[in-house]
Amino acid sequence: MLPFQNFEPQEAGPQYLEDLATAYWYSEMLFTALEHDLFTILDDKGMTSHELAERLNWDPQGTERFLRALCSLGLLCHYEGKYSNTALAADYLVQGKKYYQGESILWRKYLSTGWRQLADCLKAGGRISYVDDADSLELMQRIRKYIRAMDNVARAKVQEMIPIFAGLFDEGEILELGAGSGAITAGFLEHFPNMKGILVDLQQVIPVTKEMIKERGLIERVQFQEANILEDWKLPPKQFALVILSNIVHAYSEREISQVLSKAAKVLKPDGYLLIHDFFLEHSPDKAALFDLNMFINTYNGRTFPSGWVVEQLQKNGLQSTGLIPLPSDTGVIIASRESSALDRLAIAPVDRLIHKIRFLGFRKVVPIAPRDVVIADWVPLRCRFGCASYGSPSCPPHSPTPEETRRVLAGFSKGLLLEGEPPTRDFQKLALKAERTAFEAGYYKAFVYWAGPCSLCQECAPDGECRNTRDARPSMEGSGIDVFATARQAGFYLRPLAARDDYVKYFALLLLE
Repeated sequence: MLPFQNFEPQEAGPQYLEDLATAYWYSEMLFTALEHDLFTILDDKGMTSHELAERLNWDPQGTERFLRALCSLGLLCHYEGKYSNTALAADYLVQGKKYYQGESILWRKYLSTGWRQLADCLKAGGRISYVDDADSLELMQRIRKYIRAMDNVARAKVQEMIPIFAGLFDEGEILELGAGSGAITAGFLEHFPNMKGILVDLQQVIPVTKEMIKERGLIERVQFQEANILEDWKLPPKQFALVILSNIVHAYSEREISQVLSKAAKVLKPDGYLLIHDFFLEHSPDKAALFDLNMFINTYNGRTFPSGWVVEQLQKNGLQSTGLIPLPSDTGVIIASRESSALDRLAIAPVDRLIHKIRFLGFRKVVPIAPRDVVIADWVPLRCRFGCASYGSPSCPPHSPTPEETRRVLAGFSKGLLLEGEPPTRDFQKLALKAERTAFEAGYYKAFVYWAGPCSLCQECAPDGECRNTRDARPSMEGSGIDVFATARQAGFYLRPLAARDDYVKYFALLLLE
């Protein structure tokens, strides 16, 4: 993790700002190393700094310092006087390797020109830099470079998608719209040897697509169609087992994407799948926000959409969907079909589906936790008895479950989710109840939530001490003996004791599942 990524938003100080301001140092080092094929040169046996300096005609002292800095990024290692690639660099930064990312990374350098015009774009309301002549050699070179760059990314991304479709396709046709290099379809064809594909893209793009599909030995199983996906593309209805839109949604306006989704729905077999792969606002929100701004700078009307909007468009076209399924990387997929039974055949663990739904209710994080890993301690209710003004309230000690009762309750559950949110208390507790309801409706009939702090749903508790809202009231984690601090830390959350009343506060809830 880079320094500027390891921070708490409400605690960011000068050091964070310093790290953020120097973030370009990291990318410039990576760009320079790739532009000079440094990782490819080092791939065989490694080199001393003097050997590499001589090879590249660089200053020896500067080379040594540069290599040392690359080591600090985890890209090189230094052993017995020689610098060598780490496993990360060897896998992704050496030309000729299967998942080489060099072109993709250097494309980001190309985009930096537009980012330096950010203020002008904000004033103008969008992109200000573009190539005038659509048939120019410059544009064709740019297209080829871009497709090669995106191919680097897509080859790795498709490996994250394929397991979701495990065992589903014995045969059938794939249609990919705006296919680019065709890497997503190619990945599926390699995994499902009896399938065939049709790749659709612009006239200027298809020649490059053909080259890259031929390089992968798949040319006999693929057809190519030159077409603008925003216009008419002549394909028979209800034909395709899988229709793919990879990194297409973010490239167009709402009206345009709505039209594309409608057309895609019409060519889908009744039990076929529509696979939408893209950036979405809810997944990796920091990266999604930056990507959205990149679309503002570098495209005419592209943007990052919330997944909910996409799901609504699918519903309008008679399709049911999984909702957003985040991939291990910074993008996600939405999978749709006309038949809910088709979605049930996808290899998605039910709890993973639930996590995605709950995350989008408004929690900052949703992390799986085994009930046995929840820390219960007899001392915790003492903090409620001595130190909390709500002691004695209907859902607080001594009325809440004891630590021993909590241990017995947790023993009856096999799964749990730790939910992170923030004040105000009443809003957080209402959100926790929504999470419990969402889990119940997903089939987890035993779903039960413990939340942060004393119950705050009612303006005040009944004067006689008897709860009037037992339907919604839930016990507090602390009041039931759960050591929230130790439990959250054990689950990987960053926590520290509050030093002042106005410090940023994190709230947690524990949702038990069976």
